[in-house]
Amino acid sequence: MKNGVVIIGAGHAGVQAAASLRDEGYDGPVRLIGDEAELPYHKPPLSKTFIKDVDARPQILRADSFYSGAGVDLLLGERAIRLDPAAGRLELASGASLAYDKAILATGARPRVLAIEGGLLAGVLSLRSIADARAIRVLAATVEDVVILGGGFIGLEIAATLVASRRRVTVVEAQDRLLARVVAPAISAHVAGRLAASGVRVMTRTTVSRIEGDDGHVSAVITSAGERIAARMLIVGIGVVPNVELAADAGLAIANGIRVDGQLRSSAPNIFAIGDIASYRHWLTGGDVRLESVQNATDHAKLAARAIVGHGDSYAAVPWFWSDIGDMKLQMVGLTGGSDRQIVSGEPTDNRFSVFHYKGGRLIGVESVNRPADHMLGRRMLAAGFSPSPEVVAAGDGSLKAALAAWQAAQPHPDSGRDG
Repeated sequence: MKNGVVIIGAGHAGVQAAASLRDEGYDGPVRLIGDEAELPYHKPPLSKTFIKDVDARPQILRADSFYSGAGVDLLLGERAIRLDPAAGRLELASGASLAYDKAILATGARPRVLAIEGGLLAGVLSLRSIADARAIRVLAATVEDVVILGGGFIGLEIAATLVASRRRVTVVEAQDRLLARVVAPAISAHVAGRLAASGVRVMTRTTVSRIEGDDGHVSAVITSAGERIAARMLIVGIGVVPNVELAADAGLAIANGIRVDGQLRSSAPNIFAIGDIASYRHWLTGGDVRLESVQNATDHAKLAARAIVGHGDSYAAVPWFWSDIGDMKLQMVGLTGGSDRQIVSGEPTDNRFSVFHYKGGRLIGVESVNRPADHMLGRRMLAAGFSPSPEVVAAGDGSLKAALAAWQAAQPHPDSGRDG
């Protein structure tokens, strides 16, 4: 491939794609394009250690020497503006035009904008980039009253971080519980209780209808119930929008993200889409998904690299996620939408328990709070296709491990049936 591979987006997915291409033996040109001037960095710490520690530095994904050593041409501070699948050409805002044989789109997602009165006041922030985190860190050092709109992972991670720094924090969530789209009610209730005990005010079934300002800076929010809450910083965490504009303008199929097949190819065979922007039929549920996680981004990148060098395997990674909210490490494995039975193992009062999700009598996911062993077991069970009975789960860890071991021992050996 004389023109090589161009990777658009230098986050977790894009950097892993560049590394995996070299790991798979690809020896053509690899160009990695990022629209930030920063060396590519880890995003999960931004909502935790970074915003509370004025001396914290970005945790880079790969040392600068990796890119030169691997022969990856890293183009930072560059924005892709036009993609031509037929010609195999990418145009950048700087005026550069790059020819490619294969392209990987890893453009990620951006925070959803809060379109209400006062939404453009200073102090109304969101978190997606290192620049956002720096703005939050600087302002958090000077204010006392913080409102967080949205009870998702990012908002709650920030809430726990700021309340530990003695800020007055209020979380406003439109749904009837926190984390409503992603975890079981038992986990939601537990997280809400722990946050409240730490000093966070949690308001559900509530939205912000208006933002008030003083000299161009946010001073308060008015809730849907008419309550005025003081706020010198409002952090908006109401979801994200996939960055599909480049792909859409190029004529690629779009369906809640860039539509891809089992090998992450878009409707243009020479263009792959990975990470937060990829919409695909998931092997675990048979439904269409678009997943926002480091695991998904990383595994997508590895598979796309394999496909580019000629391997034919399809995406079959077990999805898993995590979040650190105060003293709670949440770990989730599987896709639990549509579960019809939940079994709780462990003691919520000890801040250590798991929820096992079943659908039609089959295990489809496990959500854990400070129970990493359950999380790892869940990953092993879902990958193997093993579904323990609810009774085994209820009996505790020892029974679950024993059941998995017995099931694995009973499986046919890969060499069985061959002539000796």
